Amino acid sequence: MMKMKKIMVTGVAMSILGSAAGGADADNVPSDWSSSSENTVITDEKAPSTISNSYENTKELIRKFPVMNPTPIDTELGKDIQNRLLNGFENWNRGYDAWKAWGDILYTEDSLYNVHGVKLTLKEYQDSMNAMLKTSDIQMGNFNNMIVSGDWTAIRYDISTINRQTGEAVDGSVMEFVHFKDYGDKLGTRVLEGWAGTKGADFAELSNFQTEEEKAAQQAELEKIINTSIPDTSNLEKKYPVAYPTPIDTKMAKKIQNAILNDFDNWNQGYDAWATWADTYYDSNMQYHTNSGTMTLEKYKDAVKDAAESTDVKRIYFDNMLISGDWAAIHYRITNQDLTTGEKTAGDVMQFLHFAEDGNGVKVVESWTK
Repeated sequence: MMKMKKIMVTGVAMSILGSAAGGADADNVPSDWSSSSENTVITDEKAPSTISNSYENTKELIRKFPVMNPTPIDTELGKDIQNRLLNGFENWNRGYDAWKAWGDILYTEDSLYNVHGVKLTLKEYQDSMNAMLKTSDIQMGNFNNMIVSGDWTAIRYDISTINRQTGEAVDGSVMEFVHFKDYGDKLGTRVLEGWAGTKGADFAELSNFQTEEEKAAQQAELEKIINTSIPDTSNLEKKYPVAYPTPIDTKMAKKIQNAILNDFDNWNQGYDAWATWADTYYDSNMQYHTNSGTMTLEKYKDAVKDAAESTDVKRIYFDNMLISGDWAAIHYRITNQDLTTGEKTAGDVMQFLHFAEDGNGVKVVESWTK
């Protein structure tokens, strides 16, 4: 297993499910990553002629790709999803041919993948990965988290990216949210849609894989978020709805849900209100991990205050709120308004949160954010 040397995200990161790019740091996006139809397929000559696709090999693969922070997986669908994730890692690391064959099993022609905020069809998704693999070799490492709730999963995992020209290796991490469906046929559980990484500086570059109609539809969705009004209600579940709800049915889960909703509400009241609330939401020894490094609670407060002087960020609604054990994974939409120009844009955030009970409530002891 790879050992992570530093907290950062690679310029191109792969999905264990087949080929999803993870949250990219714009400075690391390969300069020749384009949507040209002349892209050649990268084939690993060492790739085996067979792939790993058994629903019976979970125990074997979990030893090879351990979950560092395990949470309960106690439904048959959840166990199928877990197995799909593990087989995805195994096939990815076997080489391109194995990945290509695996993708034909895991996805359908109608499957979608949102890569850094850009919604791609299966063909567009495969083309983007083919372009990326011309410059980089990527190997999967450990799962840090595998949170399964209902027919959704949220995963955070390690990768190592090797530049094919220079041989330089960079360690990184990826976050993904994936919606599955059990089709009930011989292929069973497959991907409906996935989200890998958040909207970043490479948004325009990835949009080149879309048709003009798809670009227009995507822009319309962004405008819809920009123009969303936060409901005027004291019911926080209605004020900050979850687009794709999953079960929240334990006492701990409900405490975590309540804390997250209150964090949203205090954030939207401005820096002073949030900074006071942060002492309730975060443990005093909390570690806050971002692409740039790790901050203490006080350093995180300082960073939020500095950012608030130039940009007004509002938290609008959740795509997902997956809670299992004492962990939560959230994917949510935000708007950013430049306080100088007044320009307003839409974005999204992915976050994994580790909670601990604190009296009648809970506190965040560690956070990972992209």
